[in-house]
Amino acid sequence: MKIKFIGGSGTVTGSKTLIESNGIRILVDCGLFQGLKVLRELNWEPLPILPSTIDYVLLTHGHLDHCGWLPRLVAQGFRGKIYCTGPTKAVAKLVLLDSAKIQEEEAHKANNEHYSKHEKAEPLYTVAQAEAVFPFFKVIQPNISVVIANDIAAVFSTAGHIIGACSITLTLENKTLVFSGDIGRDDDVLMFAPTKPLKADYIFLESTYGNRLHPDLDVKKELEAYINTTIEQKGTVIIPGFAVERAQSIMYLLWQLKTQGRIPNVPYILDTPMGASVLDVFLENMQWHKLSANDCHEMFKMFRIVSEFEQTLRIIEDPQPKVIIAASGMVTGGRVLSYFEKYIGLEKTTVIIVGYQAEGTRGRKLLEGANEIKIYGKYYTVEAKIHQIEGLSAHGDQQDLVNWLSALQNVPKCIYLVHGENLPADELRTKIQDRYGYKCSVPLMGSEIEI
Repeated sequence: MKIKFIGGSGTVTGSKTLIESNGIRILVDCGLFQGLKVLRELNWEPLPILPSTIDYVLLTHGHLDHCGWLPRLVAQGFRGKIYCTGPTKAVAKLVLLDSAKIQEEEAHKANNEHYSKHEKAEPLYTVAQAEAVFPFFKVIQPNISVVIANDIAAVFSTAGHIIGACSITLTLENKTLVFSGDIGRDDDVLMFAPTKPLKADYIFLESTYGNRLHPDLDVKKELEAYINTTIEQKGTVIIPGFAVERAQSIMYLLWQLKTQGRIPNVPYILDTPMGASVLDVFLENMQWHKLSANDCHEMFKMFRIVSEFEQTLRIIEDPQPKVIIAASGMVTGGRVLSYFEKYIGLEKTTVIIVGYQAEGTRGRKLLEGANEIKIYGKYYTVEAKIHQIEGLSAHGDQQDLVNWLSALQNVPKCIYLVHGENLPADELRTKIQDRYGYKCSVPLMGSEIEI
């Protein structure tokens, strides 16, 4: 059996792990690279094998860094099955359509305003190519063993993180391989705690927050303080949010604060084309999260949900104080960039960063104190206040990741730490070895192992 780390090694984006066993090829996740240009350029490169030779894709969840390359895979010849949970299928469809729409819009804008370095800017994929992925989805239920091919079986187990997210246990060649996907938090606002693996010969564990602990702070109190201070100064609060789950967590907390009379009565806006559709995903999958149907309806009622870009432009020009949640969460694209063009240069603006910011993203640069950021070919001076609320991340921290291994009833032969930058992955390696004595390895992108 061969396992190749095509993406998501040494970085938190572009997750793709290829398994070759007895003539069968399985790809676990098929994500988009984000952040550093050297990584983004990989999205345009072909895979090391022909997509037409891949038999199955197993999708851990619907975030762009795990599913966003599927349109390219299908366009280049993949005709197999894409296994995932029901909510993941629903989320992935929304995310892929949104991604394609943004890429088409940005290519159009680059061509119109002549800031592309290419003669003609092209989208990585189109809406039509995103839609071409949908027939290949095959929904499976969690905690049920599904025979994929020959003697290969898969079990999807809930991982928290976002709605529908799962870890995947693969049994093949008399060995058990566990792919964690992204592990959620044990005490998440909306999601249930992740299911811990009981047995594994080899584990492929994410390490996003491998060197960090989430601070034990009152997240609601932080949100309350930042919003009240900004609104008193007649400013605007912008929260770059991943459109699925983190946005809903923030909405939930803001709804609680508003209900308790702790934040003012100003417009609260969710600006993402898929905003209303995500509510449907939550309502149709109540068993996957902690909210009641009434909570979902009441929470969404508080927000003005914006789908059309013309509405976005009107909101941007409206000078009244407001609170805006807009994708993308790492400020790599999407509607949040249009708000930044207008508001990032104003001292009375507050930007609240709530999720992980990959290396090379605008969100990461803002956290590192950048004085200017580049948007659509132009530079904008950063005068806005930049705050981070770490307690709102959808990823488990170092302690959550180490604890996720605590129910194992056997000693795994090796734990491969993926989906993390090199320093966090290496610190997590040391922590796991110190606590359990397990062998750990941090694979390089493009490397291959034989089992």
